[in-house]
Amino acid sequence: MPPETPFDLKFTSREVTAWGGLALLKRMLDGMGFKEAVQSWDLPQPGSNRGYRPEQLIEQMIVSIWCGAARFAHADITRLDSTLVRLFDWGKAAGHKAIVRLFQRFDQVSASRVQSSSYRWLF
Repeated sequence: MPPETPFDLKFTSREVTAWGGLALLKRMLDGMGFKEAVQSWDLPQPGSNRGYRPEQLIEQMIVSIWCGAARFAHADITRLDSTLVRLFDWGKAAGHKAIVRLFQRFDQVSASRVQSSSYRWLF
């Protein structure tokens, strides 16, 4: 058996997250101009002035899915990770019910319009 390689253990004042690899997702979304594209999709706006921007809710849902969320309730995984909140510059992350409310504001016409816009941008 080869001798063990010594390594240093150090403490850092930087925040650490189990989802640190999502910095690559952030870089990819920024490179694609994702936030600007989502703003042009005419998403349903919040009914309250305290509501979250729909662009943030869509981005937060995507990040949650990349973290393994399989249902809306799992989307809170991103809300509870302050490092991800800062990485994606959300200010404050929404709970999963805010994401559900966004999707409930869609009707057939607005869903078709947003789907057409997003497909045109993506493809």
